[in-house]
Amino acid sequence: MLRAVARRPVPREVLGAGQALADGEPVLIFDAADREGETDLVILSERATPELVRLLRRDAGGWICTAISEELRARLGLPFYSELLQESEGEFPVLRPLRREQLRYDARSPFGLHVHHRATYTGIPDNDRATGIRAIGELARDAAQLTDEELRNRFTTEFSAPGHLPILYAAPGLVSERKGHTELTIALARMAGVSESVTVCEMLGDSGGARSPEAAREYAEAHGWQFLEGRTIVKAWTAWSSA
Repeated sequence: MLRAVARRPVPREVLGAGQALADGEPVLIFDAADREGETDLVILSERATPELVRLLRRDAGGWICTAISEELRARLGLPFYSELLQESEGEFPVLRPLRREQLRYDARSPFGLHVHHRATYTGIPDNDRATGIRAIGELARDAAQLTDEELRNRFTTEFSAPGHLPILYAAPGLVSERKGHTELTIALARMAGVSESVTVCEMLGDSGGARSPEAAREYAEAHGWQFLEGRTIVKAWTAWSSA
């Protein structure tokens, strides 16, 4: 069940999506036509299973990444990937012009560390990825009950780096600062009162590009899953966070 959230009531579709995630069911989120123009298939990290990872891999086909909040990133002391590149420029000058390359669809990147769960082998099979994703989700779920030291010790005990599990960091202001899938999904999780780590994968089409929002919506309807547009989450967040 969802945790009670001591804020203004959340719209039904947002609560419904949160409940679906808590129940281990995927939801689909389309960011915006003037941004990436992509729909992501989304699961709650702590509910990850090999079957759900296989679903992301087969039915979505994009990059499987796990998002966490800025609060959790800061408590863990994790760097952004861009920061690691910047700090290495002196020894590897080629990194400087590479780092200057701007994203065509946004002002900043949410890319963080790529990690490996120590209990897995290569980290690539569905079983391995589900283990790592679920562990991050459980860490996000339990974070409020842990000290910073306990949180970091648990993370470094369970994970090593580099690895095949990419972590994305949400912007501090979430969708008031950046309207990427990372922020949309963490904002959704926060409003719904579920653990604040979600795993996302872009839905690709047979044409070689992103699956159209119409095709993604049809897919959602065929499976009985919820489809949300980013503007719905942004509107809900604006009202909820200002209450």
